[in-house]
Amino acid sequence: MSEAAERLAEVRDAIASAAKRAQRRADDICLIAVSKTHDAEAIRPLIAAGQRHFGENRVQEAAAKWPELREAAPDIVLHLIGQLQSNKADDAVVLFDVIHSVDRSSLVQALARACNKAGKQPRLFVQVNIGDEAQKGGCATADLPALLAEAKEAGLAIEGLMAIPPADVEPAPYFALLDELAERHGLPQRSMGMSGDFETAVMLGATHVRVGTALFGARG
Repeated sequence: MSEAAERLAEVRDAIASAAKRAQRRADDICLIAVSKTHDAEAIRPLIAAGQRHFGENRVQEAAAKWPELREAAPDIVLHLIGQLQSNKADDAVVLFDVIHSVDRSSLVQALARACNKAGKQPRLFVQVNIGDEAQKGGCATADLPALLAEAKEAGLAIEGLMAIPPADVEPAPYFALLDELAERHGLPQRSMGMSGDFETAVMLGATHVRVGTALFGARG
């Protein structure tokens, strides 16, 4: 088994174990391999090992490497997990299958126009600034109802919420809060949890976990 396949198996086993403890089905949790900053040569072994969901932070970087990678595996699902500038909405809608970072009114309107233009809509998540951090993207918790209403009015179907808890603190309360917010607004999907805490996220309701280091190794 290749090193990439071994890492993938370890992460999938950890997800399955956490799901079992939470009395959930492992198949209900989508593993997103965070391939941002990694080149095609680093990504191909994971594709060969069967991974199909990948996450990128930047539209430009994804556009440079994924069209060719997708030729070999047309069933790949590409997730935008980084901040999205409104002027990149057209490109993002064409390139990505899922966008996790809807977080403001101007982006809702830009995405609505882009979806109408492209004749398609990626699956959409609203990013919540769950720790109320000034330096971090995301919709303030208090502004979430209004943003969801605006998205609905604009014809966008929001499937779930995404969050990145503050660094270096216990993430469980933040995951629990995101789960509660999603439940309150009738949204089935929760995108939360990364390499250091995805098992906790699974225990607390994550439907999508975003894992980079545990799959690709530490960056040099």
